[in-house]
Amino acid sequence: MATVQFDSATHLYPGADTPAVDGLDIEIADGEFLVLVGPSGCGKSTSLRMLAGLESVERGRILIGGRDVTGLPPRARDVAMVFQSYALYPNMTVAENMGFALRNAGVSRAQTRERVLTAARMLELEDLLDRKPAKLSGGQRQRVAMGRAIVRRPQVFCMDEPLSNLDAKLRVSTRAQIAALQQRLGTTTVYVTHDQVEAMTMGDRVAVLRDGRLQQIAAPRMLYDDPVNAFVAGFIGSPAMNLLTAPVTEGVAVIGELRLPVPRSAAGRDRVLVGIRPEAWEIATDPTHALAVAAELLEELGAESFVYAHGVHEHWSSRSGRVVARVDRRFRIALGEKLLLSPKPDEIFFFDPDSDTRLR
Repeated sequence: MATVQFDSATHLYPGADTPAVDGLDIEIADGEFLVLVGPSGCGKSTSLRMLAGLESVERGRILIGGRDVTGLPPRARDVAMVFQSYALYPNMTVAENMGFALRNAGVSRAQTRERVLTAARMLELEDLLDRKPAKLSGGQRQRVAMGRAIVRRPQVFCMDEPLSNLDAKLRVSTRAQIAALQQRLGTTTVYVTHDQVEAMTMGDRVAVLRDGRLQQIAAPRMLYDDPVNAFVAGFIGSPAMNLLTAPVTEGVAVIGELRLPVPRSAAGRDRVLVGIRPEAWEIATDPTHALAVAAELLEELGAESFVYAHGVHEHWSSRSGRVVARVDRRFRIALGEKLLLSPKPDEIFFFDPDSDTRLR
């Protein structure tokens, strides 16, 4: 186990005008589970590959356990990688796949078998050790790939979207297994995903990337409750936060019939970006203090429901083109029907519409 540090680490792909990863600064504690999350092309997989030694570092450094590994080859970093594809040898059994790296490293046959059996027990693969990958399900293959990394007992686990090939139900159960396993092993883990639900449910901390730059790094709850900018606010949470551009008149943001006092930092602005999460809306009855919308869709999820609607006023706009509100699961509404929404006063966020920075 070891600490990991990205010290202004930068990677530029040949022929590119801008870095894929630009001045990344992250310190990861010994035994921490850190998740890198962001949209496609944000630099999260490149950052992971830089840590593993699979991509170069043009500027800055990467340290593992306080040792500068920036110029070292992958085999000298004591890092185990779990890829999106299982990358199992089809002609080998589960046991042979899991023990392959150990045998190449000169570990004795007896010790290899002991490590493989230990990992198999952790991953509930004991009854599958003699099978070949073709006889395994997707979830079983992913556990074998995990086992192959575990037997090496590395200082750091690097996981690049390991659950993306699994179906939705299996993803949920497997991510719980991975999180529990990491806590049991205590190995420093850097996990990449584009799925913010995965990020929120698995990581001790989550680092949000955009265009190669770190936007915010914090515990999942902190990211949700205290985003530093509109990008983080809109990316973390499902459904996403409503982001409404509204004019400001005499220190008040005007959204339909809503009048929302803006923070002092918004003084002198002619418009602001107002953020309201779906669960922060309440169904209102008084039209003089509510946002009037027309329902487009009612999404029923069993335990809860979400109304997707568009505004009936023209002097404000939503970045997504509509408003989403969580409602009681027994709520019923016809398409096109009007309803009134009022936000909870202590759950409203304000952002600069140009820079996306939080206004407090």
